[in-house]
Amino acid sequence: MRLLLTSAGVRNASIRAALVDLLGKPIEDSSALCIPTAQYGHPKVGPGAGPWRFISGTSPLPMVGLGWKSMGVLELTALPSIDRERWVPLVHETDCLLAAGGDALYLAHWMRESGLADLLPELDDTVWVGLSAGSMVMAPRMGTDFIQWRPPDGEDRGLGLVGFSIGPHLAPEGAPGNSMAELEAWATTIDGPAYAIDDETAIKVVDGVVELISEGQWRQFPGP
Repeated sequence: MRLLLTSAGVRNASIRAALVDLLGKPIEDSSALCIPTAQYGHPKVGPGAGPWRFISGTSPLPMVGLGWKSMGVLELTALPSIDRERWVPLVHETDCLLAAGGDALYLAHWMRESGLADLLPELDDTVWVGLSAGSMVMAPRMGTDFIQWRPPDGEDRGLGLVGFSIGPHLAPEGAPGNSMAELEAWATTIDGPAYAIDDETAIKVVDGVVELISEGQWRQFPGP
């Protein structure tokens, strides 16, 4: 799977160009499924208007409304109640999966429960575009600062498909988001490498090779 891990969606020309490169064709020739699941786990996002804005493409965070050839919804909480034959072929034939922000641990839990996490290694040519929690879910750990919901096992484990954690929404001191000082403190709780990225930055990962795509600011924390 090819990853484009963003803080706030496809917000600028550099991130959009990285997405087109990963797809290997224009966005308008590509199919996508949006995954709103993470939003339901975060008390400030869903349910209600937040998931609707994401699915409808009316969110100010550019994901669904980028001009895709086709768009569908993959709601992970529903998948355990339907036959795999109804959704697995759909995922295989789709060019891109768009994962909304919200609560990363809630998303990780439902990716495992639904079976999507087990399917990811088969999706060699599929692009995963994460927004905030949709990016953080790929990390080994989230860190306590970003926990709003706890899974039954109480752990803060992500899927571990990348070898670093992500602190999104880096912003100047006093601005909405997370200050560098706050993300520095968060990084000390991770016990591993991490990146702080602002809303104009994305992390591109292909075959384990990491590339920072940025028109803004970011910082790498090497870990212990």
